[in-house]
Amino acid sequence: MLQAEIESLFDSKPEKYTEEHFGTFAKFKAALNAGQIRSAEPDASTPTGWRVNAWVKKGILVGFRMGQVVDFSIDTPRQPYFDKATYPVKQFTAQSGIRIVPGGSSIRDGCFVGKGVTCMPPMYINVGAWVGDGTMVDSHALIGSCAQIGARCHISAAAQIGGVLEPVGALPVVIEDDVMVGGNTGVYEGTVVKRRAVLGTGVILNRSTPVYDLVRGLVHAATDDQPLIIPEEAVVVAGSRAVTKGQGKDWGISLYTPVIVKYRDEKTDLKTQLEDLLR
Repeated sequence: MLQAEIESLFDSKPEKYTEEHFGTFAKFKAALNAGQIRSAEPDASTPTGWRVNAWVKKGILVGFRMGQVVDFSIDTPRQPYFDKATYPVKQFTAQSGIRIVPGGSSIRDGCFVGKGVTCMPPMYINVGAWVGDGTMVDSHALIGSCAQIGARCHISAAAQIGGVLEPVGALPVVIEDDVMVGGNTGVYEGTVVKRRAVLGTGVILNRSTPVYDLVRGLVHAATDDQPLIIPEEAVVVAGSRAVTKGQGKDWGISLYTPVIVKYRDEKTDLKTQLEDLLR
């Protein structure tokens, strides 16, 4: 029923939004906040292991369409805050079980944040995102719109997890359970990082850059109908690949490329383990 109402609002914009329309969107957003619906979810039958729920992304876009810009400022002259009335900051209480350390962090309404998540300032979680239980979102990190972050992940300082809200049928960025995302990394354009993988400092993953697997002798790359997929337990570091012909060879130029140098082992686990004291 809710899906049909959202699809109708998306496909046929009314001349004026009624109380009934806003009530439908309120139910939709409450389901997003509670984690009852999500923009993408696990599906073992697909090549990526994930399925897009396009109607959920449509509902998020409907919220932007129907919301008017309002003044949310606590003190407008000192700290102006103007945004769509449909997407204020997400509300928490101490019973939510989430640590939000003071210092400028923001979490937009319409996203799911699990129990035991730690938010170090300043970080940002955008609408439609899903952040699993026990995950650490470190300082200056971004969780983009509709990004799916698993449980017990560490999204390190200045990491950028891109969002994919449009087109509605496109898979958002997915970081599965127990992934370590190093500082100053960037994961974009619907890349899927499988469980227990480790992304070293400065790694950039997108649809345009292949990943060279030194262990298995493979090259992982996106295709026209499938995003880049990083295998389970892969340890990825930033590397380079020499240009082998033309002017680039003459100039001795190398191009950036991510490289899988190993797969996770006990030594890796010790290096990436989060201190219990931080919890």
